[in-house]
Order: sequence, then structure tokens, then C-alpha cells
Amino acid sequence: MQQTVDFDAGLIRRYAGSGPRYTSYPTAMEFSPEVGADEHERWVRASNDSGRPLSLYVHIPFCAHVCYYCACNKVVTADRSRARDYLDYLYKEIRLQASLVDPDRRVEQLHFGGGTPTFLSEEELCELMGVLRDNFRLAEDDSGEYSIEIDPRELRQDTLGILRELGFNRLSLGVQDINPDVQKAVHRVQPLEDTLAVLEQARRLGFRSTNMDLMYGLPLQTVDSFSATLDAVIEARPERLSVFNYAHLPERFKPQRRINVEDLPSADEKLAILALTIERLTAAGYQYIGMDHFALRDDELAEAQRTGSLHRNFQGYSTHADSDLVAMGVSAISSMPGGYTQNHTDLQAYCSDLDSARLPIARGVAINDDDRLRAEVIQQLICHNHLNMRRVESEFGIRFESYFEQELRQLGVMQDDGLLEVDDRQIVVNQRGRLLIRNICKVFDRYRAQEEGRFSKLI
Repeated sequence: MQQTVDFDAGLIRRYAGSGPRYTSYPTAMEFSPEVGADEHERWVRASNDSGRPLSLYVHIPFCAHVCYYCACNKVVTADRSRARDYLDYLYKEIRLQASLVDPDRRVEQLHFGGGTPTFLSEEELCELMGVLRDNFRLAEDDSGEYSIEIDPRELRQDTLGILRELGFNRLSLGVQDINPDVQKAVHRVQPLEDTLAVLEQARRLGFRSTNMDLMYGLPLQTVDSFSATLDAVIEARPERLSVFNYAHLPERFKPQRRINVEDLPSADEKLAILALTIERLTAAGYQYIGMDHFALRDDELAEAQRTGSLHRNFQGYSTHADSDLVAMGVSAISSMPGGYTQNHTDLQAYCSDLDSARLPIARGVAINDDDRLRAEVIQQLICHNHLNMRRVESEFGIRFESYFEQELRQLGVMQDDGLLEVDDRQIVVNQRGRLLIRNICKVFDRYRAQEEGRFSKLI
């Protein structure tokens, strides 16, 4: 399996376009209001028979500050009391969701996302975890993967210690860039020493892994300025890194309208920043996992990729391929073998359903046999850069060359460009193709013709 990258700027420019990130297949763009709470209930109950463990996701939408680049579902407010009403509704949903789940199913993965989960007070965080423990079988031995997104600006003195006592053992720190001018341009001033202090305290408290989020393509960024950010990050040495491409879509995300377009780096500058990032991080001992993610070579994520057990879901890359996902909170997306469902993105609609003791599900999509087949193909390519066609044939009862005749013809062009190799048994993504994995996966996406232009740029 290829674990290195051959950066070819000309090839990347030629394949530039938009496409999904494939945290699911079908993607969220296929979700429809025709699928709702009844389907969700049926799919969760059916999943109980599998004996598969659970993943839980909890969305906390509140932020005290607006970051201009942000595209998340959020409520920006300085009024901390707004969390109280939201938690009361969230607890209603937790109890409704838990009533569908076999109580013996163990929660192997838990993630608090946002927004800013630490917008909640320490007392509220303890209360929330208590409600989850009362309704789901959470791990008691610290063996689960329990993570929370952290804004270093939103931590009090005791927050990390309490989170560790509550069972969290992984953190994800929002950083984006350490340059003060870039930080001001995106309205996220965060001194480096504050970030490093959180990382040091987390290690002292016994958190097993820390992820840092960086972003390239932000206003005022240059190759030289981002090189300084990489210097600081490499010295801090978090176990994992997510280095995202900033997608400027002000027509969809209102806060981005405050960004001065003239300050954004050119396409060539962005590519140069990406090339530098890959070069510096891989030289410093990070394995390129794919889709903007890096991990130290002894990290569980890197090991999972090497052993073929890596998985991709709505939280990104994961080592828990055998879990079903129950997601709670406004906008949260659940994943079951039968399909995907998403809660209301509007807070008022979310609360209205719960006032009527209904699951607050707005839309979803059922997964058919063709979806499952294509999802497996995309999953193998996006996680492992390799697909064993004969294994897929055996698992799904198809003849690969016939079923995907059109797709294989399209891959022939990519093979001529050196992105991949196809023979009668397998597809192998080459080093030149790893950065263009979304393009390769998109070939197998039967919905793609209707979706061009509705996603972020591939690079």
C-alpha cells in the first residue's frame, strides 16, 4: 500500500473541480425528507440483532465567537444560559434514541462536536455525561475512543481535568494558523502559548491522543507564513493532524462574507502551501492517511491503514469500522446498515419535534444494494488506496468488469496519467493519485452527474 505522496502541481490543476468528501455514500446531498423518524427507528432496532458496538456523536452548536471561515452548524452567542434549554431538549432525544437500542450494546466510540462543546460549563459537561451513562452502556475501563473538540480559548482551569475524569481520552484542538495577521483576518486570535499549554496539560493528564486542525487557503497566508505554523506544530508533535483546504463559499456561509477576497492566496500559492505541508510533515515522521489527514507512524490511525482496518465516517477517518452511529443534537447524522438520517438543522424545528416526543429527524436516505457495493469500493479506495476486485465480486455476487464497465473505462484515462494501476485483479492508487483520491472515488459515484458544483473544491 502506498503511504507516500508524489506532488504533481500540473496534474492537480488539470483535475481541479468539486466533489464530495465521502464521509458517507450516498452523500448527504442525497438525503430526502421522505425518509424520517419511522425509518430511523426501524433501522436502529434491526441493527440490534447484529451485536455490533455503537458510536455516539453529540452536537453542541454554541460558540462564543464567530470564526469567519467556519461552515459548521452553530449558534454564536455570549449568553451561556442558552445552553440550559438546549441540554434539556438534548436529554429528551438521548432518552428517545436509547429506548431503541439494545442496552447491552457497548459504546466503543464517543465524540462531542460543535460548535464549541466546551461552551458548556464543567457542571453541564458532567450532567451531560451522566445522562449518557444512564441511557447507554459507556465504557468504564478507558478502552473506548472518547473524543471532544476543544477551543483553547474556551477552557477554564479545571476543564481538561474534569473531561479526563469523565472518560474522554482524545482531544481535537482547533488551531488553523499561528500567524497573528491571519488570525485577525479570520477573527480567531489564539496565541500559540495558549494552544501549547492545552497540549502539555492534556499529556500530563493522560489523554492518549491529540489532533490539531490546520487550514490552508486562509486570507494573508503565504508559503513562508505557513512554514512558521508547521515549525511550531512539528515541535509540539500532536499525534494527528487535519490540514483542511479552506473553501470560500460566501453565498452559502454568511460569516465568510466578512473575509476580504483580495486577501485570499492565489491557487498557485495554495498548491505551494499544500506541497510544503506534505513535504514537511512526512519528513517529520507523519504518515499521510489521506483526505488532509496525517498521523504519527506509531499512532493507531496509521497502524489501521497499514493493516487494512481503517474506516471513514462522518467524523473522518476512524479505527472503528464495525460500529453503528447514533448521532444526537441539532443537525447530527446517524448511520445504520439500513441508511442514514439527519436531525433538523434548524434549532426551533429540532425542539418542536421533541416537544411532541418525536425523534427530531428531518431527512435521510435508504441504502440499496447498489449503494452498499459502491460504498465498499469507495471505502477501500479512500482508506487504503487499493481495491481487490475479486474480493468485492465474492462479497457482492457480481462480475466486477461487467458491473463497472463504464467506470473502468474512465479509470483508463487516470491510468494513462499515472494516478493508478488497474489489472484483472485489483486497482492500486499510485503516489501521484493519492491527492486526487476524491476524483478517483467520484468515478464510482452514480449520483455525481447531478452534483457537480455543489461541493467544495477537490484540492
